[in-house]
Amino acid sequence: MARRKSKPIESGYALFDVVYEDGSRSSNRRVPRALLGGLEGDEPARRTIEEQDNAIAEKAGRPRVPIKQITRTPV
Repeated sequence: MARRKSKPIESGYALFDVVYEDGSRSSNRRVPRALLGGLEGDEPARRTIEEQDNAIAEKAGRPRVPIKQITRTPV
């Protein structure tokens, strides 16, 4: 008997892949789903990831690299 594939579990987060202007990448960045959708689409994800990057850069004592592109991680 063939097994059924289980449906992916919906979490409270959407995952995004980020490409920075210096060519570096960051995968599976988590953004709360509650912030996404509506008229702005995924634009709130960019702001959220920029805020996360600012906090990381501040703790590391180095400047934040500007984001070039954000795309949803394929599931």
